[in-house]
Amino acid sequence: MISAVFLLFAVVLDRLLGEPRRWHPLVGYGYLVRRVEQALYPAQPLAEPVWRMRLRGVLGISLLLLPLTGLACWLSRLPWLGQLASVLLLYLAIGAQSLREHAQAVLDALRAGDLPLARYKVSMIVSRNTSELDETAVARATIESVLENGSDAIFAAVFWFLLLGAPGVVLYRAANTLDAMWGYRNERFLHFGWAAARFDDVLNLIPARLTALTYIVLGHTRQGWQCWRAQAPTWYSPNAGPVMAAGAGALGVLLGGAASYHGKLKQRPTLGLQRPPLAEDIARAIALVQRSLWLWVAVALLGGGLIWSFTHA
Repeated sequence: MISAVFLLFAVVLDRLLGEPRRWHPLVGYGYLVRRVEQALYPAQPLAEPVWRMRLRGVLGISLLLLPLTGLACWLSRLPWLGQLASVLLLYLAIGAQSLREHAQAVLDALRAGDLPLARYKVSMIVSRNTSELDETAVARATIESVLENGSDAIFAAVFWFLLLGAPGVVLYRAANTLDAMWGYRNERFLHFGWAAARFDDVLNLIPARLTALTYIVLGHTRQGWQCWRAQAPTWYSPNAGPVMAAGAGALGVLLGGAASYHGKLKQRPTLGLQRPPLAEDIARAIALVQRSLWLWVAVALLGGGLIWSFTHA
């Protein structure tokens, strides 16, 4: 019950304050990740066998995750201060308001007919090339980001907080950030970042499917379920696949398809049903994620209340 109440406080804080504009802990953590990478990455990577490169990556994630998780565990057990620390750590970990603001900025630009500005705004939340996107492609990229980041930046953090408290949410957020920095399948990180990518996949395994389930419950349920079952296995990410397919079906739009990354055209499977997305579908995607978040809060409070009632009967 206490964790559910902390979740409510953190969500309200996020809605009122948004993401800190300065001195965000993840900025400092990103600097630390780069320093560890510089210390562990070999000067001659091609001379390193695969097992040794992966071992370097395992050492790196151990150095970056274990001390922070231990610190969060210690903080959360302090009288009074531990409760405050738990709420603040969850508030800093979830990015619901930030995701909403970024997506809304793209929508506002499209509504104003300013396609260059919309391209710029969407470039801040996606990694694909956006300089030549038309309005449909901008809407598609934005919706994909909203759906996928809803799972990664919001619901997975909430899941691990409810399961393990402050240590769980710190472990998840640090691992997810590490995956965002090391989890690329390119020449530099294919083996060095292998452990970071696989660990993030494990941490997101259950939350991603709970997120997909939430999307289809709150959207077009039958379509969402059909797309999840038929299309998720075709996606290149085992966790993003269910989230994106279920979300596309729940919204009744077509996502995926070809996209340009770092100058190379990537042919992605098509997800969803019915029609290409419009600008106003961005608002529907934002609303879907927001409703999903409040549903999670309500379920956590209800479940916590029932558990408290049974244990104190």
